[in-house]
Amino acid sequence: MGRADAERTMSLGRSRTLTLANDTPASSTSHSGDATIENQPAREEEVFTVFTSWEKWFLVILTSFGAMFSPLTATIYLPAIPTLTKVFHKSTELINITVTVYMIFQGLSPMLFGTLADNYGRRPIFAICLFVLACSCIGLALVPTSAYWLLIVLRCLQSAGSASTIALGAGVIGDISTPAERGGYFGVWNMGPNLGPALGPVIGGLLAQNLGWRSIFWFLCIASFVCFLVMVLFLPETLRAIVGNGSIIPSKIYRPVIPIVGRSIPNSSTTRPPKKPFKNPFLLFREWDIVLLLLMNGFYNAFFYSVLASLSSLFSKHYPHLSETQIGLCYLATSGGMVLGTLTNGRLLDIQYKKFLRQLATARGVPAESLNIREKYGLADDYPVEKARLLNLPPMTLLLGLVIAGYGWCVQYSVNLAAPLILQTVAAALTMSSMSASQTLIVDWLPNQGSSITACNNLLRCTIAAGCVAIMDVVLNAIKPGWTYVIFGALCFLIIPLIYLVIMAGPGRRKVRKAKAQLEEERFAAASARK
Repeated sequence: MGRADAERTMSLGRSRTLTLANDTPASSTSHSGDATIENQPAREEEVFTVFTSWEKWFLVILTSFGAMFSPLTATIYLPAIPTLTKVFHKSTELINITVTVYMIFQGLSPMLFGTLADNYGRRPIFAICLFVLACSCIGLALVPTSAYWLLIVLRCLQSAGSASTIALGAGVIGDISTPAERGGYFGVWNMGPNLGPALGPVIGGLLAQNLGWRSIFWFLCIASFVCFLVMVLFLPETLRAIVGNGSIIPSKIYRPVIPIVGRSIPNSSTTRPPKKPFKNPFLLFREWDIVLLLLMNGFYNAFFYSVLASLSSLFSKHYPHLSETQIGLCYLATSGGMVLGTLTNGRLLDIQYKKFLRQLATARGVPAESLNIREKYGLADDYPVEKARLLNLPPMTLLLGLVIAGYGWCVQYSVNLAAPLILQTVAAALTMSSMSASQTLIVDWLPNQGSSITACNNLLRCTIAAGCVAIMDVVLNAIKPGWTYVIFGALCFLIIPLIYLVIMAGPGRRKVRKAKAQLEEERFAAASARK
């Protein structure tokens, strides 16, 4: 028996039994509001996923690589903006429109592709998006400098292809991970989306200065096509509506050409799970607690993007001795902060999750190792997942506001370059930690709509950031960097009450959604039976 087979068999054995015993008799039932928790003898339960630990980490890294293209294609373009104003004979404001429309489509396109992925599979949609991205990059590399309108159209198409990769990757993580390990997986997976904004300007600056601005798009074309081939060759389907826990063998289009993941799944089947009802992602905006969480994430992203998007123009003005390449290298400080924030907070989220799990086990009077709080429609009602994910956010948000305000004054007075770079690093770490925590909670709330809810997150996040970028130059010119970033820092403080509101209202809202989901599924099953 191979190592993967042995690990998978052990995993199956460990996961077959579930104990929900309490200090009350086995047949008793306790009621808390409208939530019911039955304490019963051990019973068999299907393992959550048949993928082994190394296979799950492989999928995390693979989809993280694919998700990197959404922010990479957005920021690799930034160092070339001064050059594009010259070759297209347009003002900086007009060239910045290409950034704004990119961000708008970055928010809109995942609503389509994320929903398709939640209904028709992750693998084919991933491949389609990367292929569209590669083709759009060919057009951008060849666009005539007399066709400014075509530059805008192709940037929209480029965004449509790249933006959905984040939602698709988040959907895969939701498919293969339990809540107890989800924070750690998201922490590592977020390295791809978070390295994109930092590495993009560095690569873009080097290419623009040495090979010309068109080389940026040829680089993206080659890189995205290589990623497309990697996905076709190695990515298996993970959507639970198609492959269940991974043990169901799907049709050929859903199978990788080289099946290095799930090669020897025990008890495999070709029976597809019951069909699920179509879920409109726009209906999620009717849930006010979800909207609050998405807005929080959007403002975190906007505050950080206000630092990132203006770095090139501010540094060229206040530190005129820096070359294009040197300004691009300044983004590496942001990259370091992003990696630090995502890895540290991913581990912290898993620790927090287990801490509250132990507290719940003590309250129920059962060992923490035997307690399973996963249910068909999410987590158990009495598990405080909102506290487990968000409890550290208020102090981090307070510190983020102070750091952003300090960054503005450092740039305005052209203090030693080390100061704004250090503050950039801290701001990046805090922003990524905050966004990682809220994104993990979003998937905890709606594990069966991982791509759709991440698409909704993208929509609000990119819309707010696009508005921020659109007014950034005007505000900076009017009140200078110091007061501009004081305002952004003060706005950070307004997020703190929203965090506590989500923590307090979240458990009740989860119960309501669970009841709705159960009722909808029963109605769908009844309607299907009548056909």
